[in-house]
Amino acid sequence: MKKKIFLLLLSSIFGLSFACMNKKEESISIKNSKPVYSYEEKLKSEITEIRSFLGKTPKYNSDVVFFLDMKIESGKNRFFIYDLKHNKILHKGLVGHGSGSETGTYGKLKFSNVKNSNCSSLGKYAVGGSYSGRFGKAYKLYGLDKTNSNAFDRNIVLHKYVDVPFEEQMNPICNSLGCPMVNEKFFGVIEKKIDNSKKKIILVIYY
Repeated sequence: MKKKIFLLLLSSIFGLSFACMNKKEESISIKNSKPVYSYEEKLKSEITEIRSFLGKTPKYNSDVVFFLDMKIESGKNRFFIYDLKHNKILHKGLVGHGSGSETGTYGKLKFSNVKNSNCSSLGKYAVGGSYSGRFGKAYKLYGLDKTNSNAFDRNIVLHKYVDVPFEEQMNPICNSLGCPMVNEKFFGVIEKKIDNSKKKIILVIYY
């Protein structure tokens, strides 16, 4: 009888120990697991903010906005042409960021509003008029926030580049000197939206 009681106590102690170990391992696993980034949720948040901004001024196009999500790796589509009127993404494309934004750590970028930094700058931009420059037709960008207020003086423009691929890639694409730089074919889609708009379109770069 004593032997049975001893065995029961022993199994109970070991059972509790294993349960505690499992809970501890589960807790460590939860702490170590990084939350998965959802570009859809981030986009929803940016859409809410831009709707609020556009609701306060009649100066800009309130139907179409360009969203650039720099949290997404450059080999994946991260330039979104968004239809605010019908709440949907019209087109997606690749876009290069500034070489100065590289940190040496995969998936991590830095941003700057400083001249000659070659960095991308976060914030809202008004897409201005076009001109013919080094890369052909390009659009002037006017920074509307403190984080990108020097965009025009830095010659940050929206332009195409022959080496930017059209399809998504496994590897990162080429970098710019701070400009949002897209594929030639995708630029044609963007170009139509801008040229057919009576008001300036807003472009938002976020991270």
